[in-house]
Amino acid sequence: MQAVILAGGSGTRLRPLTSRVAKPVVTLVDRPFIVFVLDWLRRHDFTDVILCCGFQADGVRAVLGDGSRHGVSLRYVAESEPLGTGGPLLLAGELLDERFVVCNGDILTDIDLRAQLAAHERTGAVATLALVEVEDPSAYGLVRCAPDGAVLEFVEKPRGTLAGEALISAGVYVLERSVLELIAPGRQVSIEREVWPALVGNGLYGHRADGYWLDIGTPERYLQGSFDIVAGALAVDGRSQPGSNGIGSRCQIAADAQIGELVVLGDGVQVGSGATIERSVVLSGAQIGAGSVLRDSIVGERAKIGAHVELGRGVVIGEDAEVTPHRLIAAGTRVAAGESV
Repeated sequence: MQAVILAGGSGTRLRPLTSRVAKPVVTLVDRPFIVFVLDWLRRHDFTDVILCCGFQADGVRAVLGDGSRHGVSLRYVAESEPLGTGGPLLLAGELLDERFVVCNGDILTDIDLRAQLAAHERTGAVATLALVEVEDPSAYGLVRCAPDGAVLEFVEKPRGTLAGEALISAGVYVLERSVLELIAPGRQVSIEREVWPALVGNGLYGHRADGYWLDIGTPERYLQGSFDIVAGALAVDGRSQPGSNGIGSRCQIAADAQIGELVVLGDGVQVGSGATIERSVVLSGAQIGAGSVLRDSIVGERAKIGAHVELGRGVVIGEDAEVTPHRLIAAGTRVAAGESV
């Protein structure tokens, strides 16, 4: 089977992690994020993969190559300008089979694609959306379905108490090639706002998907995805048993440093005497000074955190940035790549 990954966005919500690096190849725990997606697809026998890229497409290709290291055949479609979530499919049209799966490039999941394909076949659908339940659907759009799975309506960013299950689109679709006829050429097209409404009552179905699912498009969710991988909350190829730590190779950690639970340290990280790190990600080559405190924060590659610095919750330090000693960085602050504060 064939799969298309939509990864053309610039990753604005994840900056500064995506200031110099395209979102698909931002490091998540111990590998480029998109490798988790490729592994998931391969486990479901999807080995023909088309990756639709935009921002820094050459950098993505340089990291992933032809996909053979990950057990897939990887082909690229590069957008010269943003085309939304529908336009890239039209751009890739000559490469597409009569039936294929599309997934958004910022989801971390282990949902069962075989079950979704079976549901698509059973209903004779033109398009089948994977649906997942979330506790707070206010940041998403609800999908309402009939008992047979036919999509009845979409409710944008609902507020207040809701009746029934809060099911949202998981960003994973089984499509027939005929869907391409609904995508207008030569401009940005939102498949969610333009294509799906046109298919309501005309072959659009939902499939309730069980399993792990997370959109990692924000720093908070990036951290959550990192913690879930370390804790073994989802199936990950090449990881040791659940609960193993996230400490990379060649790390230098002072004997009296305090490394709490749910901490990821990339290769070659240095942690100084008396430093404390809790629920945080420190990417490869970064340096954490003596006596510094990190909680619920992200430190980019090769960044330098001086001695006795405290990073508030939700702080993101870009790669090659530097925080001088004795600084308190307020919660939610984002320090740009290469910046000194």
